[in-house]
Amino acid sequence: MAEQRHQRRIDPANCSVGRALSAVGERWSLLIVREALDGVSRFGEFRTRLGIASNLLSTRLDGLVAAGVLHRVAYQEPGDRQRFEYRLTEKGVDLRPTVIALLEWGDKYLADEEGPSVVVRHGTADGHGCDEPVTLVLTCAAGHTGLPPDSVYRSPGPGARFLPS
Repeated sequence: MAEQRHQRRIDPANCSVGRALSAVGERWSLLIVREALDGVSRFGEFRTRLGIASNLLSTRLDGLVAAGVLHRVAYQEPGDRQRFEYRLTEKGVDLRPTVIALLEWGDKYLADEEGPSVVVRHGTADGHGCDEPVTLVLTCAAGHTGLPPDSVYRSPGPGARFLPS
């Protein structure tokens, strides 16, 4: 069966991983998404929490808005000019598992000797949830969970394009 899985080579240019990386694959972009997932929405908050230069932050926020990960919402403090908050779209919120997966990988291979600096827990701001650590688990459509990485493979999907033989 493994031979049948790899008879035709899928065109790597037609790849959702590549498309995702073009939208959020730059270091600062995912860190901005991480902060937005934690509730940050204002330019100054992003700049302070990330220690990023204003011009670079502005460029990355523009890119995330263009990619549909964030949207701008106007606000105005009394006596100030109009400014914008940056809020996650559904597409942005759906990046949470990606951020958690990168965090888990970083904790496993790159954390300080003392351990991880952050633990993601099950809970909400209003106190719902059990407060236990969260982990990502690979699950197939048949309901099998905890799949080891070497038990999954890529197969052509409905939009697959193949390289000429």
